[in-house]
Amino acid sequence: MGILAQPCPLSREDWAVLGCYKLSAQIQPLLSFRAMSSTPEQPHASHSYETLKVSRVREKVFHVELNRPDKRNAMNTVFWREMVVCFNKIAQDSECHAVVVSGAGKLFSAGIDLMEMGSAFVMVEGEDTARKAWNLRKKIREYQESFTVLERCPKPVIAAVHGGCIGGGVDLISACDIRYCTQDAWFQVKEVDVGLAADVGTLQRLPRIIGNQSLVNELAFTARKMMAPEAESSGLVSRVFQDKQAMLEGAFELAADIAGKSPVAVQGTKVNLIYSRDHSVSEGLRYMATWNMSMLQTEDLVKSAQAAVERKSPKDVVYSKM
Repeated sequence: MGILAQPCPLSREDWAVLGCYKLSAQIQPLLSFRAMSSTPEQPHASHSYETLKVSRVREKVFHVELNRPDKRNAMNTVFWREMVVCFNKIAQDSECHAVVVSGAGKLFSAGIDLMEMGSAFVMVEGEDTARKAWNLRKKIREYQESFTVLERCPKPVIAAVHGGCIGGGVDLISACDIRYCTQDAWFQVKEVDVGLAADVGTLQRLPRIIGNQSLVNELAFTARKMMAPEAESSGLVSRVFQDKQAMLEGAFELAADIAGKSPVAVQGTKVNLIYSRDHSVSEGLRYMATWNMSMLQTEDLVKSAQAAVERKSPKDVVYSKM
C-alpha cells in the first residue's frame, strides 16, 4: 500500500486518514523494547524428530537443521514425513515468525537416500501396471508435499546452504523464500544422473527463481555443478558468506529483523507474493484487495504509525502474537 513507507512524522491529515490521531496517548504503553536472546533453546517438546533438530535462536526465530550428518543429510523415509509434521506445527506456532533451514555436518544435503529409498520406487505395490502407477503417483505426491509445506507456511523461510546442495536439496531450497550460501557451496540438479527427472519441485520452481530457462535447462539436462558465484549472479542465492558460521549469523540476523516486524504485514506479504507468482497481475491485484480489506484494520498499523512518528523502529513495537 505504501503507507508509512518513510519513517517521518505524519501530518494531522495523515492521522485523520489512519483514524488514530487522538489515540497517541493510549498507544504509547503498547510500545516497548524487545529483548533478544542469543542462546539457542528448544522451542517445544513437540518439536522432537529423528532427522531434524529444531531450536529457537532469536526471539520468534526458529532454526530447523537437517540432522543426519553421518549420512550427509541424505533424505530418508522418516525425513520426508517429519518435514511435513515440523512445518505444519511451525505454521501454527505463534512463537515463531521466521525460520532458518540449514544442514548439520560437512554439507547441506546429499539429496535422496538411495540406499534406503531405492526399493520404494522399484518394489511398488499393485496387481498390474495401472495399480502400480496409481500407488507410485500417490507416493510422489506425498514427497512433493514435504517441500510444498515450506512454501505454504506463512512464516518466511530462509535457506542457509554450505557445501553441497544436491538433488533433493535443490528441491528443498527452491521452496524457501530467501537463500544464502557460503563461498564453498555448490548446487547440483543431480536426478538425470540417477535415471529420473526431478519430481518434487526443482523443475517447477527453479525457472521462476532464476528467470533464465536456458540456464535451468542446462543444469537439469547435464547435472553439472553450479558454484556459489554463479548461484549468486543467477539469482538463486541473494548473499554469499565466507564460512558457515558467518552465514548462519547473517541468516539469523535477517530472520530476527523480519520477525521484529508486524506478523500481519509479513505473513500477508508472503501469501500474496506466492499467489501473485502463480496468477496473472489482475488476479493478484484482486486477491490483494480482498486480503487487505480486512488486514488493513489491524492494530499493527496504528502501532507502526505511532512508532514512525516517534522515529522508532518496528523492532521497538510489541505486536500481538499471530
